[in-house]
Amino acid sequence: MQQAIGFNVPMNLMLPIIIGLRYIRSKRRNRFISFVSSFSFLGMLLGSLALVTVLSVMNGFDREIKERLLQVIPHGTVTFDSPDISWSDLQAELQHQPGVIHAAPFIGANAMVSYERGLYGVQMRGLATADLKQLTNIEDRMIAGQLDRLKQQPYGVIIGRLLARYLGINIGDKLTVTLPQLTITPLGAFPRVKRFTVVGVFEVGAKIDQNLIITNLADAQKLMRLSQRVSGLELLTEDIYQAPAVIQRIAASYPADAGIVFQDWSQSQGSLFSAVKMEKTVVSVLLLVVIAIAAFNIISSLVLMVADKRSDIAVLRTLGLTRAQVMGVFVVQGGALGIFGVLFGTALGSLIASHIDSIVQAIETLFGFQIFDPNVYFISRLPSELKIDDLILVVSCGCLLSLLATLYPAYQAAKIEPAEALRYE
Repeated sequence: MQQAIGFNVPMNLMLPIIIGLRYIRSKRRNRFISFVSSFSFLGMLLGSLALVTVLSVMNGFDREIKERLLQVIPHGTVTFDSPDISWSDLQAELQHQPGVIHAAPFIGANAMVSYERGLYGVQMRGLATADLKQLTNIEDRMIAGQLDRLKQQPYGVIIGRLLARYLGINIGDKLTVTLPQLTITPLGAFPRVKRFTVVGVFEVGAKIDQNLIITNLADAQKLMRLSQRVSGLELLTEDIYQAPAVIQRIAASYPADAGIVFQDWSQSQGSLFSAVKMEKTVVSVLLLVVIAIAAFNIISSLVLMVADKRSDIAVLRTLGLTRAQVMGVFVVQGGALGIFGVLFGTALGSLIASHIDSIVQAIETLFGFQIFDPNVYFISRLPSELKIDDLILVVSCGCLLSLLATLYPAYQAAKIEPAEALRYE
């Protein structure tokens, strides 16, 4: 009966593991081989650490952008082209849908705003003040003026901080809003122009601070000559991250030819989030290349190890070790270097990612400067979000690259003939 060790594992499977791990712990005569092996371990560790940390930071940026944008933009919108559709009836229907908290009419249009310093293209939104407070938390983001002034001031408008800085405008100043609609007069056709009074400035901390202006719904209707009609309805859902599923479910309940178009925030801001996702993918691939380079060091160290252990391999072969077992010895040795490096790197990366904000603050305190100046950047701290999916990806790719790197040197070791290796010993 075949001898077994613990857990009924056959000896012919345990021998390569025991010998391979012993080769890792043993003191080698050739210090250069030891250096290359240590460098391989360190490379896998640093590559995994960097990948976990960077992915967590990019997840944090993605979450930060979403949370900031969704404080101002609607979770979903419903637009319709046909004037026969009663928006008030549709509003009542949508507010009774599961997952929807509130639905409010809005006016949306592209416009050009101008002041002393120049002009800038923006998106104009018209909402009733009460609906604006319920759909967004922009009132908490006001840095100048008051949101309630929108209702009190005829043709009042609130704008983002970046836009106000670009135009050089302050509270009480009047900016000119130009719409891409023509007004026919005896003197000819002219674009529709109206002067608005700035009653407030908000700051979300995203690009929307530069390209959004908000006015009262009634003023927007007068400006665009829509009477009581609106552009559509804005929706507030119970969970911003479940909004796409909720909107999709509601859209499926209406026929395709109804003339009603549903859109959630992932579609309206799709280009931005696609760009963030692409950046994350590119950075991940680049850092995986770092791990792949470290895996090539495993190949180098194992090739040198095979050359250094030719006599040991020959003796093991004469004692009965098969070619597959010899190959297994070096797969275990190289794989263990890479896998342990990946596991330690992932663990350290997770620790750093979980406390990166504190680490950045400590560096700022130690050296007396701000890494993220709030006057320059949208953020003043480094966000981070550790995801189990990223950890699984890093560990899986790192371990796979480590094992693949061992195959060629292990195959070369298995080809060594005992008689040839011992001829000159």
